[in-house]
Amino acid sequence: MKKIAVMIMAAFVMSATVPVFAAEMTKEEKDQCLLASKGCTTEVDSIQKKIKKLNGEIKKGKKVYSAEEIKKLQQKLDEAEKLLDKIIEGGS
Repeated sequence: MKKIAVMIMAAFVMSATVPVFAAEMTKEEKDQCLLASKGCTTEVDSIQKKIKKLNGEIKKGKKVYSAEEIKKLQQKLDEAEKLLDKIIEGGS
């Protein structure tokens, strides 16, 4: 279990080494980053921060997102919560 936690943490550390670009993200790029984890070069968040962002976006509901996009956001939230659970379980 600790081996999995170490591998997950290593993946996060490696993702933080991605070069950061000075350009601001457009709304479309932010949506793609949240929905598909594409183009997130300027966004490196902790798991807790990502969970908070995803919850906030899901709460916006159908006024902002289609049903399919909300489903994708919920899947990303579920993945992040499972990952956090695995890290917590491995640390104790």
